[in-house]
Amino acid sequence: MKSTDSSLSTKKRPKKPVVIALYLIACITLAVVIVLHNNPLAVDPHTEELKKICACLLLGLSCIIFAFFYDRIFIIPRELFQSRSLIWKLAKNDFKKRYAGSYLGFIWALVQPVVTVVMYWIVFDVVFNTRSQMIASGVEVPYVLYLTAGLVPWFYFSEALTNGTNALLEYSYLVKKVVFKISILPIIKLIAATFIHIFFICILLFLSICYGYYPSVYTIQIIYYSFCMFVFVLALCYSTCAIVVFFRDLGQIINIILQVGMWATPILWDINMIHDERLIILFKLNPIVYIVNGFRSAIYEETWFFEHFYSSTYFWIITVTLFLIGSLIFKRLKVHFADVL
Repeated sequence: MKSTDSSLSTKKRPKKPVVIALYLIACITLAVVIVLHNNPLAVDPHTEELKKICACLLLGLSCIIFAFFYDRIFIIPRELFQSRSLIWKLAKNDFKKRYAGSYLGFIWALVQPVVTVVMYWIVFDVVFNTRSQMIASGVEVPYVLYLTAGLVPWFYFSEALTNGTNALLEYSYLVKKVVFKISILPIIKLIAATFIHIFFICILLFLSICYGYYPSVYTIQIIYYSFCMFVFVLALCYSTCAIVVFFRDLGQIINIILQVGMWATPILWDINMIHDERLIILFKLNPIVYIVNGFRSAIYEETWFFEHFYSSTYFWIITVTLFLIGSLIFKRLKVHFADVL
């Protein structure tokens, strides 16, 4: 019976060479499409050319990683799927536990971001009259709506990355348990951060209605761009949460990077205000720019994500590559977590 069962399971499971071959074919096909595709909406041909080069290089890197480390890479996705019900329960408990004991509860998670938006709006729009500069660069929407549409995904990214990085440190007692699948800990923190993100999306939609930008079919893309942010942060967290166990200073470094990153991302300002094409290319290589611009497209620009072919392709290639690298780092360091913690 055992031999029969094992033979059946072997037949059901796709063979390694077949999966690798399919992945390589898919990457080669995508690379050909990227090289031959001409985007009619492309404003800057130099940026699009650089995105093509970066996308092809990342595709080649992902093919090499996938082919050599196939067995290690698929461990984390398999464990996440098998523990999906446990992940949901722990994520809800994590969200409730974070604000347990306070009178206002989860409202405290909303106060600081709302105050931040109000302060930025007062300083940049009321005091420095950034509105006139935005109109000159081609942005005609109210500055507070432009600002909120950029800050909502950034708040999600900042909180999810910080909490996901510290997931193993916070749940160190679970890491030491032999039977517990610790690969689910980062995604628990990300789901808990998603609850707050949903609330801010509601605030963003309410604000857009107040200024006359009513929800349309394009607004559905907020779900897509939120999913993009979720997967991107998860890819980063598998590297950062594993490294921070051995290098605790990484948490402080990430906080500094987040502070600099908010100003380096066109959230408070418009990227068209820059006149140096090289700087524009450098800023657009930041994957967060794709998501921030996507939120604005969903709220008031009324454009689909697939209209930005190179940006969408570049984002997903770099996200998949980061996830492959993160999975390898997490798997490689996993055996030493219990000893250090």
